[in-house]
Amino acid sequence: MESDYDELDRRLVHALQIDGRAAFSTIAEVLGVSDRTIARRYARLRSAGAVRVVGGVDPTALGAVLWFLRVRCAPAVSVPVAEALARRPDTSWVSLTSGGTEITCTVRTESEADSETLLLAKLPRTQRVEGVTAHSVLHAFYGGPDNLIAKLGSLDDKAIERLRPPPVPHRPGPVRLDDSDRKLLATLATDGRTGLEQLAAVTGWSPTTVRRRMRELRERGVLYLDIDVDPRLFALGTRTLLWLSVAPTYLAEAGAALAEHPEVAFAAATTGPTNLCASVVCADQRELYRYLTTRVAALPAITHVETAPVIRTVKRAANEP
Repeated sequence: MESDYDELDRRLVHALQIDGRAAFSTIAEVLGVSDRTIARRYARLRSAGAVRVVGGVDPTALGAVLWFLRVRCAPAVSVPVAEALARRPDTSWVSLTSGGTEITCTVRTESEADSETLLLAKLPRTQRVEGVTAHSVLHAFYGGPDNLIAKLGSLDDKAIERLRPPPVPHRPGPVRLDDSDRKLLATLATDGRTGLEQLAAVTGWSPTTVRRRMRELRERGVLYLDIDVDPRLFALGTRTLLWLSVAPTYLAEAGAALAEHPEVAFAAATTGPTNLCASVVCADQRELYRYLTTRVAALPAITHVETAPVIRTVKRAANEP
């Protein structure tokens, strides 16, 4: 229940969204409580599954391609098909939408050749699938390290600045991962606050090497920190997917404006029948209507909007334990 959480819990989660590996002593100082209080609160929230710091991986930095798939099937078989998709290691955010007649999911393919195999061979031949619409992600306006909690948190600008870690410079170029890198990323995917000593034991590196490699992977855009939060902690409403068509001249402007909306958890330009996709969170149907008729209506050159309320989320992040 929402009443299980209080304002200190929410402020702690906002602090972790700003810096998932911040020391409890730093968070405690900013929030004005003791170190023990923060440690105790985090342990309670973590054990209850209310919050989890995760090391996210941007697969596009490794040359992979991201796809949004809309899989149409009969309502009677949508759940088993969605569960089958959720079991795949290359999927995330598997959801039932549109009254249970459509499944949406994000799929990662390692190359263009893998994309062709996925879209032309594997999924269409899956039994009980009536059709598949594919949208390749061209550019993300909001998402990944940009979390909805950043828009909902109650910390003031001064507290945010004290918690914000130094910016990581971007270093373009190819990235090659070895077995130790993969062990490092897999461990951080389960718990982004895993200590350097434990990461050293997993990878076979020294703590200094672990710290250096984590920084390198962040500079290369491969690794970022994110948080997975129980929606009830912030009294979040239901999620709705928007598929929008925008005149190409205004696509960048519309996408950037969409990313600023407090309701938007994710927004990206895509290929496919529509060219802009967003995941929005509104308290209820009335607020969704208000959002569509005000903020969305004000976006430039929108020629088409399709809404698909999410009725069940079968799988969230690809790195769920």
